[in-house]
Amino acid sequence: MSQNHHHADIHRDSAGNEFTPSAQFSVSHDGRRDIGLVFIGDSLVTGVGDPKGQGWVTRVVGRSQSPEVTLTAYNLGVRGDTSADVLARWQAEGNPRWEGRHERRLVLSIGTNDISRGITLARHRLNLANIIDDATSAGVATFVVSPPPSDDDDFNSKLEVLVEAQADVCARRGIPFVDCYRPLLGHEQWRSDLSASTIPGHPGQAGYGLIAWLVLHNGWNDWLQI
Repeated sequence: MSQNHHHADIHRDSAGNEFTPSAQFSVSHDGRRDIGLVFIGDSLVTGVGDPKGQGWVTRVVGRSQSPEVTLTAYNLGVRGDTSADVLARWQAEGNPRWEGRHERRLVLSIGTNDISRGITLARHRLNLANIIDDATSAGVATFVVSPPPSDDDDFNSKLEVLVEAQADVCARRGIPFVDCYRPLLGHEQWRSDLSASTIPGHPGQAGYGLIAWLVLHNGWNDWLQI
């Protein structure tokens, strides 16, 4: 074990290995922090259905600017992606975007397509855990955002179990997790936005604004340290 860390700076991953996450930021020569911020997931990350073309990601990035920080954000959402798809591509797509950045950060939001494409809950948990553990070992700080509810009760019953599993995986690892499912289930504006959407399962401008609000008010600034 390395002896050159202060005790308070020592973190351990799920296997007990010591690591130093990039959340312990360094300041560049001009006094500003330099953050590479990668968002990855499915069509809800991309913002499909938002007539303003912002989705929740662009709204969150717009509220994350700080005079002390240079923030370079990338949206790597792909329609139809499952946790397996994201597991297969996050490093290859993330690493070029983190190149040269002092801080490497990953925001992960997956799950809806796992249900629709028959990926088991156990496999979903494993995929999510592998992404988080591999990122942690590489010094990439991770933040997880759950999928929101759909307008289908049967689908929501499966989503609820999946979101609980995500919360458990993150809690075991000390990873910040935002539950977008429970706060929006039965939320009148969310439900009306879904019902008015031309793309099934995707909100419009108001719904994406609600997701952005939940992210921004559930540990986002603490995680970014802004």
